[in-house]
Amino acid sequence: MTELPIGLKIGYAMCGSFCTFSNSFAQAQRLSDLGCQLTPIMSFNASSISSRFGTAEENLSKLEKICGKKAILRIEDAEPIGPKKLFDVLVVMPCTGNTLAKLAGGVTDTPVTMAVKSHIRNGRPVVLAIATNDALGSSAKNIGFLQNCRNIYFVPYGQDDFRAKPNSMIADFTLADKTIMSALEGRQIQPVVLPPK
Repeated sequence: MTELPIGLKIGYAMCGSFCTFSNSFAQAQRLSDLGCQLTPIMSFNASSISSRFGTAEENLSKLEKICGKKAILRIEDAEPIGPKKLFDVLVVMPCTGNTLAKLAGGVTDTPVTMAVKSHIRNGRPVVLAIATNDALGSSAKNIGFLQNCRNIYFVPYGQDDFRAKPNSMIADFTLADKTIMSALEGRQIQPVVLPPK
């Protein structure tokens, strides 16, 4: 596959790594411009916390405008994703260490974790774009576990500031489309770990 199919149905989920929101919005717009149909999903934190990277209302409005749809913001609204087979692929970008831990532990207590649980029951791919300050610390075990789970794929990631934050890693969001294409073919894009910046 050399390009994403027109009309590809993507669940586009965001968790609360607010410093990465602008990059995530840019990739959501890019996927939309490529002809994908995006449905926005936000974790409770992503949709309700205001920060120096934008108010909760601004961030929600921006994602909904890009996707052209109202966001899924409640657990009960995410549950039908699997039974109704709503998406071809589910992207979580950014995926925080908190969400990684919940996915690895089977915890379903946010709209995003429910979306993943519901979607993956159909054997369809989930693409995670991590952004966590403890990827090489307490989150390392969860990343390793999820990398060995069927139908879960990672956007390539690397250390974003190894001098000031040696345990921190973030995905290269610009590789989202290539990761999705590989995931649709059942392959993990390589290399998955990028050299330090």
